[in-house]
Amino acid sequence: MGFARYLPVLDWGRRYDRRDLGGDALAAVIVTIMLIPQSLAYALLAGLPPEAGLYASIVPILLYAMFGTSRALAVGPVAVVSLMTAAALGDVVAQGTAGYATAALTLAGLSGVMLLAFGLLRLGAIANYLSHPVISGFITASGLLIAASQLRHVMGIEAHGHTLPVLLGSLAENVRDTNAATFALGLGTTAFLFWVRSGLAPLLRRLGLTSGAAGTLAKIGPVAAIAATTWVVWQFDLQAMGVAVVGEVPRALPPLTRPDLSLDLVRQLALPAALISIIGFVESISVAQTLAAKRRQRIDPDQELIGLGAANIGASLTGGFPVTGGFSRSVVNFDAGARTPAAGALTAAGLALAAVTLTPLIHYLPKATLAATIIVAVLSLVDLDLLRRAWIYAKADFAAVATTVTLTLLLGVEVGVSAGVALSILLHLHRAARPHIAEVGRVPGTEHFRNILRHEVLTDPRIVSLRVDESLWFANARYLEDHIQARIADDPTIRHVVLQCAAINEIDLSALESLEAINARLDEMGVALHLSEVKGPVMDRLRRGDFLSHLSGRIFLSQHDAASELATG
Repeated sequence: MGFARYLPVLDWGRRYDRRDLGGDALAAVIVTIMLIPQSLAYALLAGLPPEAGLYASIVPILLYAMFGTSRALAVGPVAVVSLMTAAALGDVVAQGTAGYATAALTLAGLSGVMLLAFGLLRLGAIANYLSHPVISGFITASGLLIAASQLRHVMGIEAHGHTLPVLLGSLAENVRDTNAATFALGLGTTAFLFWVRSGLAPLLRRLGLTSGAAGTLAKIGPVAAIAATTWVVWQFDLQAMGVAVVGEVPRALPPLTRPDLSLDLVRQLALPAALISIIGFVESISVAQTLAAKRRQRIDPDQELIGLGAANIGASLTGGFPVTGGFSRSVVNFDAGARTPAAGALTAAGLALAAVTLTPLIHYLPKATLAATIIVAVLSLVDLDLLRRAWIYAKADFAAVATTVTLTLLLGVEVGVSAGVALSILLHLHRAARPHIAEVGRVPGTEHFRNILRHEVLTDPRIVSLRVDESLWFANARYLEDHIQARIADDPTIRHVVLQCAAINEIDLSALESLEAINARLDEMGVALHLSEVKGPVMDRLRRGDFLSHLSGRIFLSQHDAASELATG
């Protein structure tokens, strides 16, 4: 049973039947068609040969199918992780060299080992500590960076840089060298793909297709663009006019490869690998949980870490680069009827077949088409309205999102994602360190107690009832001490302080010491400290020490009991 926990395939595989096979096979065909151009495009984005994209989409999918828990997640290269890969490797080794591809293997291997370790240590909850708005801000900025980086392929010029100012400056310097044929091809493909994204599905529905079929066909529209532009380049010999093409792609299955584990390279890639692991996991788990909820299925975050770790280790051993669960392909997989992870295994088989039979057909595929595919895909990730929503809802969230977006654009993805992770943690600590503390009173005619600043309530001048809306721990214990001291310092009529503990799930040792200090200080002032509505687990822990034996007041089952008895006492 313990071993089976780490191999979900042993669970769903026992119940696999023909109905599952039918849904999985149809989904695999559609996702395979979609993944071929995506894989090639994201390899280009990562600065790797196009075949690396195909290799990164075969063995990793097979391994995830064995170890992952999502029945619809499609694993492979994705835009943000590919950009982070290019940024990480660009600081270590020159793009286009054999060392660059080997470093990509090392990066994938390190990411895989880290994810696997996180999973075995059951750290799946790590995603809960990252602010979703901050991560969305990072993805938005990354989308803009990716789109800007692909303009050079659309224009047929040289440009470099991993930050927006450098990229735009480089593009401006070389704009006069724009290749007319490449630009026409790239611009036309981009316009067509934008139309496919927004206009093809409605057209197909008007022609009689169901919404599901129309949506699925619209998502594989890039295949038509690839076929058409490849034919145009071949037919009219546009390569002779300066249109850059993919060129020869090896006609082979993924090779067995060995990452470079030299200490110097590992040291240089350790931090980027950790950041890629975190961002990749957050992106993947959010997609997996969203799709699972639609079918009332359960995702195990710890096992997902193991599945993604195995996938990345597989990529490092078979000529790939870092991978994770992709949103668009996973949605297509789900909508096309995937019922089990076997759909991923069948997709891997389809991609393997494509790798040994179809690669000669993409020799004349223009890089401008792949760049257009990337631009259209990543701009759907850009959510500039997030800044407006954050400003309206919470200024602290706006500051965090704006900082993440700005740093990512100006200083690069590594600085941006590091800032995003750090800001997420700091926001959490800041909010937890300053918990909401409300003074409450009785709503007339009821046993309910509400904030005296928000409701018309009844209070007793001798009793101060405080509701603490957060667990008590070392970061906020002093804040509670200061709040109570400030409230009672100038009011000699107060004789009782009641802490309503309904929202307190835990009291750590530091907070317990603060409660002891509060109790002693109040006792010296002739004020009794009482607790109400203490949860069972919290009370169990309080009973282990001697705090309750020294408590100057009493423990009440409810705030109503406390107010009633103290008012008559």
